Amino acid sequence: MLKNVAAVLMDGVHPFELGVVCEVFGMDRSDDGLPVYDFAVVSAEGPGLATHCGFTVSTPHGLERLEEADLIAVPAGESFTVRQFPPELLAALRRAVDRGTRVLSVCSGVFVLAAAGLLDGRRCAVHWHHAEQLARRYPRLQVEPDVLYVDEDPVITSAGTAAGIDACLHLVRKEQGPEVANKLARRMVVPPHRDGGQAQFIERPLPKAPADTVGEVLAWMETHLDQEVTVEQLAARAHMAPRTFARRFRQETGTTPYRWLLRQRVLLAQELLEGTDETMDVIAWRTGFGTAAALRHQFLRALGTTPNAYRRAFRGPQAA
Repeated sequence: MLKNVAAVLMDGVHPFELGVVCEVFGMDRSDDGLPVYDFAVVSAEGPGLATHCGFTVSTPHGLERLEEADLIAVPAGESFTVRQFPPELLAALRRAVDRGTRVLSVCSGVFVLAAAGLLDGRRCAVHWHHAEQLARRYPRLQVEPDVLYVDEDPVITSAGTAAGIDACLHLVRKEQGPEVANKLARRMVVPPHRDGGQAQFIERPLPKAPADTVGEVLAWMETHLDQEVTVEQLAARAHMAPRTFARRFRQETGTTPYRWLLRQRVLLAQELLEGTDETMDVIAWRTGFGTAAALRHQFLRALGTTPNAYRRAFRGPQAA
């Protein structure tokens, strides 16, 4: 049973992501019949911590408080994508998982769990902006760059900001049932349930790091999304054997050529739906889906909504 929750912080903590965890687990809502958690904010770097917004947070709790937690939450922090983390914190997280404690990250907090080795061989979520960097830095994990959160019990990872709310409510629903989770969501004035597989609405990134092994192929694929290509053709362009190319591609992008291409096509479709009046047939042709029906199928599968509904959401009802 989920009773004891600790949020562990380091210098540069992001207040919003910390606030997400505090709002779900740190508020006494017993008057509404909701459970009360034994909640604590824990510092991994001394009693006073600077936030990335310029104010400080102080707490009397050190890492020893993690030893009694049923859930340890790791909010995002400044420079988490590149910084080194205290070895004693990483060791405490490993011990926690070994004894059955759940750990949950919000946004770039996933880099802490990855550094502790808790994501090796597991799927994980992260804000789309950090997905490529996470996959490069920790190639032993499987990054899911499009989803809101991933539950690989006992490790739960979530994407940016509000996706942390979804992950926390998911855990409450899992442990204490939908009635508790729904009542808590109503108090917070947030949707009671967004499935973890629902896609993030993300900007369309350009291929990066042209010096990498598959960088030139990525750049070519980016400008030829309307063409059907095979792994063999891509491998020939990279002057590699197909199996070698597929392995290098996953190492450097965190996904397969097919899934990368499909994601880029959906992202291009999003861009065209947001910024043009092109018909669905034209968008399907330009993105390589071929037909409006195929575009609708893949768009719905990737984002959980239809192209028409997506266009209305970004441009208003008159744009449908």
